[in-house]
Amino acid sequence: MSGFPRVAYRDVPASTDLDAGSPLLAQLYAARGIADSQALKLGLDALPKPTMLGLDQAVARLEQAIANHQHILIVGDFDCDGATSTALAMLGLRALGASNVDFLVPNRFEFGYGLSPEIVEVAAQRQPDLIVTVDNGISSIEGVAAAARHGIPVVVTDHHLPGDALPEAAAIVNPNQPGCPFPDKSLAGVGVMFYLLLALRAQMRQQGVDSLPNLGELLDLVALGTVADVVPLSHANRILVEQGLRRIRAGRCRPGISALLRVSGRDPQRLVASDLGFALGPRLNAAGRLDDMTVGIRCLLEDDPDRALNLAAELDGLNRERRAIEQSMQEDALKALAHLQLDQADIPAGLCLFDETWHQGVVGILASRIKERFHRPVIAFAEEDDRHVKGSARSIPGLHMRDTLDLIAKRHPDLLRKFGGHAMAAGLSLATEDYPRFSEVFAATVAELLSEDQLEAVVHCDGTLQASQFALETAEQLRRAGPWGQGFPEPVFHGEFRLLSQRLVGERHLKMQLQPMFSGAPEGEAVDAIAFNIDLEQWPAPEVETVELVYKLDSNLWRDRLSLQLLVEHIRPAG
Repeated sequence: MSGFPRVAYRDVPASTDLDAGSPLLAQLYAARGIADSQALKLGLDALPKPTMLGLDQAVARLEQAIANHQHILIVGDFDCDGATSTALAMLGLRALGASNVDFLVPNRFEFGYGLSPEIVEVAAQRQPDLIVTVDNGISSIEGVAAAARHGIPVVVTDHHLPGDALPEAAAIVNPNQPGCPFPDKSLAGVGVMFYLLLALRAQMRQQGVDSLPNLGELLDLVALGTVADVVPLSHANRILVEQGLRRIRAGRCRPGISALLRVSGRDPQRLVASDLGFALGPRLNAAGRLDDMTVGIRCLLEDDPDRALNLAAELDGLNRERRAIEQSMQEDALKALAHLQLDQADIPAGLCLFDETWHQGVVGILASRIKERFHRPVIAFAEEDDRHVKGSARSIPGLHMRDTLDLIAKRHPDLLRKFGGHAMAAGLSLATEDYPRFSEVFAATVAELLSEDQLEAVVHCDGTLQASQFALETAEQLRRAGPWGQGFPEPVFHGEFRLLSQRLVGERHLKMQLQPMFSGAPEGEAVDAIAFNIDLEQWPAPEVETVELVYKLDSNLWRDRLSLQLLVEHIRPAG
């Protein structure tokens, strides 16, 4: 838990006509840009229609492959979005009649990301009639050309931002490609693939095909991939996530997802979107980070519950190993930054970190942790080979990471070998000897693009709760009011509390009993609270009697008893 940031309350329109169930929910929704009740409808009938550029061509190719029993090869990515996209494509195409469909996911340590010419050579050995990329391909110009030389057409499905040129594929389905009329540009790769399957099913229905599957039964995969990829929860994405959560809570999900819930200790009936992001997603991602995402995809595809549980246990073990590696790397990084004796005023606008011992698959998580601690865009690097380093970048609000790398590439054409990604996350590689120069260029470029105010950590809160709102009923209402996530943040509140007791649990978590204060005076019953990953140099603090918190109002089910609890985001002594 980093230092206490500046607190800013979210702007709320002076009046709102939202029928949200309570004045508090109406306020929360309005502060997140919900202007009318239509945006609160989360049924599948509220999804935007499938109007993506390239859908017709992609559907025609898949129809032809299915009708002629051709070999379709899915080429995925090695993260959770890639794994769920791959599993979705496999299951959806099989349900729609594909008799010969298989998948291939590049090992990040041997082939790197996407449909590279090297992975095409591996794919060609399987003699596919059609390659379909999921969660990658929009930048695979050389890879698509290599497939063409083998006589293999490629259908690209992706959501990443395109470069200046597009691959010469048989079809490209990506809401972010130039000229695509689809209104929602925030779909994850798994959402794009779901739309392609919907369009294929609609075309089959139009042609009179009987016994078409209910693709809604695969929305558990769509929800998991969408949340884990941290794409903004636009209206379309909230629909997809909510529908997937409903199926999981009802016990209608893949055995692999049930198994992942079991090994992570999550109750399916009380599942919320954050559980997908913080419990299931990391376990799947661990396979791609440390080993091979094939085991994660096999877990999602497995129909037998016992075999699925064995695979989930393997993923859980990989995740524990990943956490240990990450903790060691984070300690190395913090020591390096402490050695530079940085304080907040002296920290470079953009931070680059590199250690030759760091694990290539974990640098992205490391960049996220350092970004959260120092509120700076961060790129963490590891060795790619003897002559190159590979970096994983994480940004802060106000800086578009991919565009920043593009600007650097244009100004310094000899510096970057390749790069790609999103506004908040990106990947890149460069020569090891160029790392010092790149670090300076990156810091200078970020300083040019961001103001001092943007480099100040700010937490946006939903104000203070009234005494009548500080209740278990409110916490349960907020839990049901999601899904919350990126771009549609879970409500957080600000307030002062009397600190009744405090103790460490685990290694770095502060368990407290608090009494809320209203108008400067304590009022009401004591409530449990927990602050994770606390600064052990500051806490526990027996001398502190009152605290200022930024917190989430939550409910905790323990031994069949539901009680109110606070999840503390930031804490400091009050006064």
